[in-house]
Amino acid sequence: MSYTEVSSPGGMSKRLTNRNTNRYSVTALFSMAAEQDVEVEDDLARAQKRLRELKSRISAQSKKNFVLDRDVRYLDTRIALLIQNRMALDERVEVEKHLEDMDATEGAYPDDRKLQQYSNLFFLLQSEPRHIATLCRLVSLSEIDTLLQTVMFTLYGNQYESREEHLLLSMFQAVLSAQFETATEFGSLLRANTPVSRMMTTYTRRGPGQSYLKSVLADRINSLIEHKDLNLEINPLKVYEQMIQQIEEETGQLPPNLPRGVPPEVAQANPDVQAIIAPRLTMLMEIANSFLLTIIESLETVPYGIRWICKQIRSLTKRKYPDATDYAICSLIGGFFFLRFINPAIVTPQAYMLVEGVPAKYPRRTLTLIAKMLQNLANKPSYAKEQYMMTLNPFVENNKARINQFLNNLCDIGDFFDTLEMDQYMALSKKDLMINITMNELYNTHSLILQQIEALAPNEKQHLRVLMDELGSAPPQVPRKENRPIELPLYSRWETPIQDLTASLMTENNLTQNDILYMETKSIFVQLIRSIPHAAEKRPINLPALAERAATTKDAVLVRKGIKVKEMLRELEEAGVVSKDDDYKLMREEVAAELAHLGNMREKVLMESRSLDAVYKTICDHNNWLRSQLEQYKAYLQNSRLTSSKDKGVTGVGVVSVNGKEKKPVKSTVQGPYRFTHAQLEKDGIIVESNVPDNRRPHIYFNITSPTPGTFIIALHYKGRDKAILEMDLKIDDLLEKQKDNKHLLDLEYVQLNVPKVLGLLNKVFVKRRT
Repeated sequence: MSYTEVSSPGGMSKRLTNRNTNRYSVTALFSMAAEQDVEVEDDLARAQKRLRELKSRISAQSKKNFVLDRDVRYLDTRIALLIQNRMALDERVEVEKHLEDMDATEGAYPDDRKLQQYSNLFFLLQSEPRHIATLCRLVSLSEIDTLLQTVMFTLYGNQYESREEHLLLSMFQAVLSAQFETATEFGSLLRANTPVSRMMTTYTRRGPGQSYLKSVLADRINSLIEHKDLNLEINPLKVYEQMIQQIEEETGQLPPNLPRGVPPEVAQANPDVQAIIAPRLTMLMEIANSFLLTIIESLETVPYGIRWICKQIRSLTKRKYPDATDYAICSLIGGFFFLRFINPAIVTPQAYMLVEGVPAKYPRRTLTLIAKMLQNLANKPSYAKEQYMMTLNPFVENNKARINQFLNNLCDIGDFFDTLEMDQYMALSKKDLMINITMNELYNTHSLILQQIEALAPNEKQHLRVLMDELGSAPPQVPRKENRPIELPLYSRWETPIQDLTASLMTENNLTQNDILYMETKSIFVQLIRSIPHAAEKRPINLPALAERAATTKDAVLVRKGIKVKEMLRELEEAGVVSKDDDYKLMREEVAAELAHLGNMREKVLMESRSLDAVYKTICDHNNWLRSQLEQYKAYLQNSRLTSSKDKGVTGVGVVSVNGKEKKPVKSTVQGPYRFTHAQLEKDGIIVESNVPDNRRPHIYFNITSPTPGTFIIALHYKGRDKAILEMDLKIDDLLEKQKDNKHLLDLEYVQLNVPKVLGLLNKVFVKRRT
């Protein structure tokens, strides 16, 4: 169901133009009940069940990835200090805690009374997003990631459920409104790295955003990176350096008229450099145009929430700055859509699982230039940070009007308030609201609210204040391995749960008992046709015969429904709502229309499932990649402990500590050599590029030795020769530092290796053997 339309029982779409749609909403509610009846077991029901499970898995996996990603970012900064030997012992222990696995058998739950209070608190936070919106603005940048984990992946973690999405976007609306109210100058809006900008970026990393990036960018990027040798560098200084390096390699000497270390203006003025750059500019603009066209044509597939945020940025800007030009407004929208969403995926497609492995040197640079061009187009700056980018201004000038039109079109999306009413009915029909939350998320949210309670609930009678007074002080964070997840039911102590949905609908919507009875009867007939074999094939539909057939089957559920619907049909006839004289024509037509709608729906469900299967695979791939990063950090810490033990005079022996438990001493003996063929390393993606001629590759092999923990020698050999052609000494510190600085290639003269995969290989072959 889309956000701006609901499906009518006849399969038609009807736009809700005002709030006087109560009866229609209730009709749609029964229509939705017919779609999602859990007792039905036809193809549609099975497809919908699988789709719901898939969406649930994507939501759960997205949360795991967010947590892992945060750990990797934290460890990136801490490992850098460890590499430089500037980390104290207690800091090392803290780093190691980030690598501990959670033990489901350890840790204690809060008592029942506390759990009830947390259930009330999180119901209030979820259903009244203004509290979270205020909290997100008040916390510091160091606190925002933990809060975002709870907000984006726990409180509103069901990314494909419209009720939670609506509530989350309501929170965004409040956060953005406040951001605009407090803004002091136009240029700084949404650009700085603030809790609000981090929120917006995190939102784009949820399942729907990742799905969009994969469907729109993956093919375009993969076709570009196939051309490993296509050099489109346009920085005159770099082109000049590459040019003289090539001349030197070919002639064996450097021409006197081409000195090294010239300033940028000299390089730019060189006619040979200009001749090299000219065709590259043309090609870059062609590639950038193809990316732009692909993005513009994807308008209808941009996730609703991302378009809705764009819409808020436009309307808030117009309100705050009524004199702002359309170009200025579009630059803010473009800042969010391109800077926070599109461009990170173009620059580092491997981190978004859009490509396998790290792109080679030249395509990587091309992707960076494409992202810069799109950013300049979206931002429309009057100057370029790098002077050489000014040469690409024709791309900006030629596409200014087109990008403005696209950014404005992004904002043309219906508001979700039209369908919130529908969602309220669906919420009434839900017996259980539940979130899956860890102990530390509970305690951290509790602590943050307590710190800001005066701003969040200044009045002591406000519900939030009452709950926080009862909860008292926040418990401390539990150790990582005791941080168990719990299923927390959500309910409000101030609202009586509605047991009778029908009575509620009648009271709130001025519906008669007959209105409800008619819709419920139709819904049961649809369920019967879906449940009884071949019933859907018989036309015209004979409603009394269908009810009789159900009532006389051997299935107890069908018997109950058959008897019930016969009685309901009789009541409707007595009330004059339907007539036996015309064979219940109105009811028959509506049941047939509902079935036609459900038939069309099955195809949509299957198509959505296929699309989300790809998303789920991508998210799982990303999870595996993040886990491999953490494994490499574990390997590094392992080696650093072995090395430091050796340095302290424990000659040849190191004590290994894994998850706080000491293992037996490990002798520091030479390990290896282990042998790997060129073909093997190429197949595993460890060799990214090779200058070895094809006919010689079968005769090439690599020996890898570890003389001491954390140090390695990679030797390149040619079969039949005793001596290695090439040897390289490596320290694991150097490899980790390369990885941290996004230098993903290791140059061995004849071959270039993928740094993360080399780390993985060393970890697998050496570190695990030592433990």
